Amino acid sequence: MDVSGHAFNSTFPILVEVIADAAFVALDFELSGIPPKSHKDPKAPRDRSSGKQSLQDRYEEYKLAAEKYHILQMGITCVGENTYKGEYVVRPYNFNLKPGVDKGMNITRDSTYSNDAMDFLEEHGFDREAARKSGIHYLSRAEEARERCLNAESQDRARYTDVEPNANDTKAWGLLKRLREEVNAWRTQKPVRSSFFLSARKPKPDYLNFAPIGYDGPPFPDQGLNNFQRLLVHQCIRKEYPDLVTFTQVGFVQIVAYDKDREDARKEYRARTFEERLAKQVGLRWLVEAIHGGDLSKINPDTFIRGAGAREPSVVSKFTELQKQLLGCSTVLVGHNVFMDLIYFYACFFGPLPSKVESFQLIMNRLFPRIIDTKYLATHHDPYLHSSELSNLDERLSRKANPKIVLHPSHPKYDSAKPLHEAGYDSYMTARVFLRLAVELEASAKHLEDLPTSIHQASSSPPEMGVLIDYHDVSANLQAAAAAAAADDSSSKSSSQPSSASILPHPTFSHPTKFDLLGDLSCEEIETLAMGVRAREPGLKAPDVHLGRRHAPRRLPAWESDFWKVFGNKLRVNGTVEEVCRLGEWPQ
Repeated sequence: MDVSGHAFNSTFPILVEVIADAAFVALDFELSGIPPKSHKDPKAPRDRSSGKQSLQDRYEEYKLAAEKYHILQMGITCVGENTYKGEYVVRPYNFNLKPGVDKGMNITRDSTYSNDAMDFLEEHGFDREAARKSGIHYLSRAEEARERCLNAESQDRARYTDVEPNANDTKAWGLLKRLREEVNAWRTQKPVRSSFFLSARKPKPDYLNFAPIGYDGPPFPDQGLNNFQRLLVHQCIRKEYPDLVTFTQVGFVQIVAYDKDREDARKEYRARTFEERLAKQVGLRWLVEAIHGGDLSKINPDTFIRGAGAREPSVVSKFTELQKQLLGCSTVLVGHNVFMDLIYFYACFFGPLPSKVESFQLIMNRLFPRIIDTKYLATHHDPYLHSSELSNLDERLSRKANPKIVLHPSHPKYDSAKPLHEAGYDSYMTARVFLRLAVELEASAKHLEDLPTSIHQASSSPPEMGVLIDYHDVSANLQAAAAAAAADDSSSKSSSQPSSASILPHPTFSHPTKFDLLGDLSCEEIETLAMGVRAREPGLKAPDVHLGRRHAPRRLPAWESDFWKVFGNKLRVNGTVEEVCRLGEWPQ
């Protein structure tokens, strides 16, 4: 689903709800430029023994590029699980980012484009002009903080810098002289016939409109005060008449007596309108904050909830409930070859990048405690696997029937279209690859080789969404139990015997295992196997099998399982000494 800047506000509440219900979110970005491949330059810094860059060298290379270029397009795919149907429902979204900021903002932002990157994207259908016209605004956390500081300074009258007219500028000095005369006359209720709003016949003691002599009113603003003259009027009143305040109007400046209640109301109005304008400018970052589990309480529901019944208590209360639900609950992030993407991601939506890769690792782990790189999953046992590109993996894994993945009915775009290098579609591919690859790897039990003996020998109850087959406890008895259960039931259920066609093919990253016998068995057949294990080994801790719950190899391992201690929070960085960027321990 493409979401434009015009539709973002009305779509945002739906996005928040989808993210709150998602098991994970897959990310992808299209960039205005990427770093030059200096790691292939023989003159680039390298480790003497291996001839490779260090992780710090690669990070610095990406950091410089992220500070120069920016994200043009962001794709997310929110993946929810329908346990009743035993399927994963995916909702892909595609967002174009507006490169600049509104003219009414105090901050500015420069945009840089690489010709090579733009040529490549435009060859794949990217429309730069459409992004400029209908892209979504965004501000990083650092940009928002800077805007708030500049706005506070502009509201502080004591911080204004005075401007002194040139000594030879007789017109400016004459304007100030006349201003003082008119203000003094107005305050003593002795009007002077000079300004068009002030006359001897109808004095206006409650306000004074100051304009050039001969000004004929708003229909002729070009005859009114220019910017420099308005500045002189505001400055003079502020310095010399502290009991008066000024308002800029079309062609003139209105002067009135200071009123605390009115000024408090004006201050409140300015603060409210500033927050509304800023919330709209923050734009797409609110979505990132929702994924992160950040504070969305600053959002006024009126900013994003529009249409009939928008102010109904139930609608506002639902939005508030979602804000509370997301607060502090960071979503699992999934990306492909995501090390560089995360560097751009942080620079775009959070703030300046730290100088050391160790600091970056720590910051990202605090922001998103669970990050998964499908490149690392695919190359866990072979870092330089030649077919680990996203499209190649998606094509290979698309032949697998499990887990079942379906597009949500409201997201039909990618059901037939395959726009490679569109961020939304690439995030959709990433989600599919992740689901199929994780299930394949768990079925192979290959990850158990990388776990400490004390971990995989520990006896613990399987988590609710975890692995329902205890590989180590059941492995010695599974084949015998399966054979016995099949023999006991052969007379009445001969048709339910698994044929050779139903046995799963061996995964690419695994060796043949006894669990291949499970194939696509039904819930009842797996329950029969488990009962057989329990009957023959009363002391054995056999797993519980829940009808309608996960049955390996059809669902992801639970986030709390040992599987993610091996594969989680590890980013593949080929061509470096370390080969992997480790973000931190996988939280339990």
